[in-house]
Amino acid sequence: MPETDAPVATRGCWFPRSRRSPLLARRMLRELLATMPDGDRYSEVGELLTSELVGNAVLHSGMPGRLIWVSFDVSATRLRIEVHDASDRPPVSQQPDPLAGRGRGLLLVEVLATEWGHSPRPGVGKVVWCECAPKPLVATA
Repeated sequence: MPETDAPVATRGCWFPRSRRSPLLARRMLRELLATMPDGDRYSEVGELLTSELVGNAVLHSGMPGRLIWVSFDVSATRLRIEVHDASDRPPVSQQPDPLAGRGRGLLLVEVLATEWGHSPRPGVGKVVWCECAPKPLVATA
């Protein structure tokens, strides 16, 4: 990792497979970003990506009673979001039904993240991750 990309702040937490978990994970991200200078530059996209990845883990991990690990790693140049779940099934991006109220999560991740991917987790499950760049600083007159 280049020196300029060294982590400035990190945080991780276990969450239940619950509809409330995306909200709780977004809150954890907001609290982390509030501790950093210019952390708010990651807020908008970071919160949306967090909701999508955690929501997918809640809906699709298929393992009742299992917990989901969510972690954030923030540097001056990027926010990395990782979501670990107990399912070995890889995430699948597909064309959603235009009349369905869901199914667009990974399409949003593909568009908004600078990078994203998944890998097996040692033992059981997988890690789905993404990275995003900060919003550019606005010059003041």
